[in-house]
Amino acid sequence: MIRVSNIKLPLDHKEQALTDAILTTLGITAEQLTAVEIRRRGYDARKKNTIFLIYTLDVDTTDNEALLQKHVGNQSIRPTPDMEYKFVAQAPTGLQERPLVIGFGPCGILAGLVLAQMGYKPLIIERGKEVRQRTKDTFGFWRQKKLNTESNVQFGEGGAGTFSDGKLSTQIKDPNHYGRKVLTEFVEAGAPEEIMYVSKPHIGTFRLVSMVEKIRAKIIELGGEIRFSARVDDLLIEAGQVTGITLSDGETIKSRHIALAIGHSARDTFQMLYDKGVYMEAKPFSVGFRIEHEQSLIDDARFGKNAGHPILGAADYKLVHHCKSGRSVYSFCMCPGGTVVAASSEEGRVVTNGMSQYSRQERNANSAIVVGIDPSDYPGHPLAGVEFQRQLESNAYLMGGENYDAPAQKVGDFLKGAASEELGSVQPSFKPGIKLTDLSKALPDFCIEAIREAIPEFNKKIKGFAKNDALLTGVETRTSSPVSIKRGYDMQSINTRGLYPAGEGAGYAGGIMSAAIDGIKIAEAIAMSINEQQG
Repeated sequence: MIRVSNIKLPLDHKEQALTDAILTTLGITAEQLTAVEIRRRGYDARKKNTIFLIYTLDVDTTDNEALLQKHVGNQSIRPTPDMEYKFVAQAPTGLQERPLVIGFGPCGILAGLVLAQMGYKPLIIERGKEVRQRTKDTFGFWRQKKLNTESNVQFGEGGAGTFSDGKLSTQIKDPNHYGRKVLTEFVEAGAPEEIMYVSKPHIGTFRLVSMVEKIRAKIIELGGEIRFSARVDDLLIEAGQVTGITLSDGETIKSRHIALAIGHSARDTFQMLYDKGVYMEAKPFSVGFRIEHEQSLIDDARFGKNAGHPILGAADYKLVHHCKSGRSVYSFCMCPGGTVVAASSEEGRVVTNGMSQYSRQERNANSAIVVGIDPSDYPGHPLAGVEFQRQLESNAYLMGGENYDAPAQKVGDFLKGAASEELGSVQPSFKPGIKLTDLSKALPDFCIEAIREAIPEFNKKIKGFAKNDALLTGVETRTSSPVSIKRGYDMQSINTRGLYPAGEGAGYAGGIMSAAIDGIKIAEAIAMSINEQQG
């Protein structure tokens, strides 16, 4: 097929206009065009009242080779790359060991699935519960303030991404088209087919739940096994080679190939790995608040008279400001038409996150507004970032009233340094609830100063962003893992053979797609190592 990119058409173009644009671009007749597939559809909303759709298409014609030769050198007309996923190995007959996958979030799910598809019958260990019971526990916390430290927004089947907007976009380079494999598996599990081509694909929480269940069933059908409520409390190492794990109930499971896909909040596991001598370093992450506006304000600011158009959906944004201090403040995990949710995983600590359903029809838009920090802000120990997070979360718990309500403040009051006493037009979506206060004590002074500088600048890009009644809720600390568990070119820990640090928890991903892609890479590395060792 031929890939034709940069086809630009008005938002409300007729269907025939797309065909006409292809014919004009390629210089062919309708009779010569035999097939069209939309590969990507984005939009250009730089002029909000004149929005264009931007297409990338894969087309077939009666003579592809002649057309490619005719347009040689035109970067918008090129051969369609081969995006079909090809397995790098198959399990040998008489497989002598089962690989282990620790964690069943996006990274662990794809690692387990690809290993199962190659015949390696992985054993997957997940500390939390299966997704439907986990959902009950999580909603129970939001409604009744009863936290289950092993079954919550962070821990359980599906990982932290289950309670999010379900974004499937990523900025990573993907020359092998692993992302295509991820999206294909998601569609087969029930995701909407549009995720294969829209520029900002998302799924939403409730759809993710059923998808995760279907992928789990597929892994089991292929010979894999998944154990829930099974926390790994020890890593067995002999002469620098991992040999197995010990679970919290005392059971020992032997394996010389272990994928470590534990997520960014497995702090007790980080500590255990550090105590066992697995090499890791502190890494940068970001901290801040959640900000809420009426979704209608964001829609109008981004789309103008086109707000509410079904193709555009609820508007999002992506903002960054480089402060005079040298710090960067940016929006993170923006959730159109969503809610701010309690994401605690440890008792006596308050953490925020954002979540949307597929429809994105809730009243408010929210995103994190966060400040980049690095190990110079928490020096001295590979796990110092974990302690930094805990201090902020414990302080937020105190500020919220020591009952898992979150401290909050109107933006106008925050900017002028006055405690909020009453809400305005923006009603909080956070559950269990909020306590109005002065958020200047919720983060280090340099973070508060940076955010106060950034919000008025963001207002220049999105009119109303700094409105007095917009609401800040704290604190956002789990933007990414505070540690990096170093691995080599073979994807194994640089000092513990057979251990494969993976995904967001190890510092190699950020979000559902990049974590899932990393899971595929880990599965491939494990498969090739097993085959090499077994001969």
